[in-house]
Amino acid sequence: MTILDELDVADDRIASEGDKESAFALPSDPRTIFLGGLFVLAAVAALHAASAIVLPILLAFVLKLLLQPAMRLLERLHVPRGIGALLIILLLAGALAAFGTVLSGPAGAWAAKLPEGLPRLVEHLRLLRTPFAALQRILQQAEQAAAGPGTTISTQGSGFAGTLFAGMRALVDGLFTTMLVLFFLLVSGDTFLRRLVEILPRFQDKRQAVDISQQIEHDISGYLITITAMNAAVGAATAAATYLCGLGDPMLWGAAAFFLNYVPILGPLTGIVIFLLAGLLTFDSLWRAFLPAALYLVIHLAEGQFATPMLLARRFTLNPVLVILSLIFWFWMWGVPGAILSVPMLAIAKIVCDRIRPLMALGHFLEG
Repeated sequence: MTILDELDVADDRIASEGDKESAFALPSDPRTIFLGGLFVLAAVAALHAASAIVLPILLAFVLKLLLQPAMRLLERLHVPRGIGALLIILLLAGALAAFGTVLSGPAGAWAAKLPEGLPRLVEHLRLLRTPFAALQRILQQAEQAAAGPGTTISTQGSGFAGTLFAGMRALVDGLFTTMLVLFFLLVSGDTFLRRLVEILPRFQDKRQAVDISQQIEHDISGYLITITAMNAAVGAATAAATYLCGLGDPMLWGAAAFFLNYVPILGPLTGIVIFLLAGLLTFDSLWRAFLPAALYLVIHLAEGQFATPMLLARRFTLNPVLVILSLIFWFWMWGVPGAILSVPMLAIAKIVCDRIRPLMALGHFLEG
């Protein structure tokens, strides 16, 4: 059926029902469109400028949706909300600390082994040595031409330790802010929703607010739990595959696959490169060097093409092109955390748009 046929069928349905309001209402006033565009641009600029505070709050909100079932379980066990929230925060922080402690040993061993394996890596990549050298010369000549004659380009890095320290400090600050906001979100429960329902004037608006809130919590928490379970399965399968192919340190590679799978597309691509480099650093035989990356690719294809779509098909029907664009945009805005939050934020936007009449057209556009 072509698009014109679908339009004819839709027009007949609308005419037969006698409900002209079932068609999507689009803004016709140019001033409305112009002001909406300005608002979007201002919001994007504000989110980019305030990323240091906005990103931890959004991450805490998403974690709250993920941990809300555990909070309800503790409530059914008659545990006070404050104690339950503190218990969940301590368990989450303890799990992250234990995870980092367990993986620090294998990661340090691989870092110490890296200088010894570089000659083997160079030998494997000897065919690419000439093109890389030519590219490096071209880039140096371009930099020299841009800097002007008589200017020397310094290739020595400066301030690396300071940059690394600043990055670690920003990470620690962001994690602390996230945990703090998450604690108070878990303690507050439905307080914000109750206050919103109290101030809304019409009963229809009150029901709409409750419906949107419940749908967001149901769909996003289900999505996050499903993705976490699938990522754990991918991590376990990757750990078993690396152990069987002799790469060593299966827990390290399983954890890497687990965390990388939270980032759509970019995470698995990064994982393929990491496993390829690890294989080249470990094995002398070229086919054995490619084996870990090939096994990881097979595991990811099985998860990404069959298991996860089958589990999430009824819950999400997002446009795949818009998912890719959202991933690229939020990765540009906020880096890896933005890429992780891109799909939940797009799903939340669709849930909201589907239930607010002026935004229904946008919600239909986001649908797969």
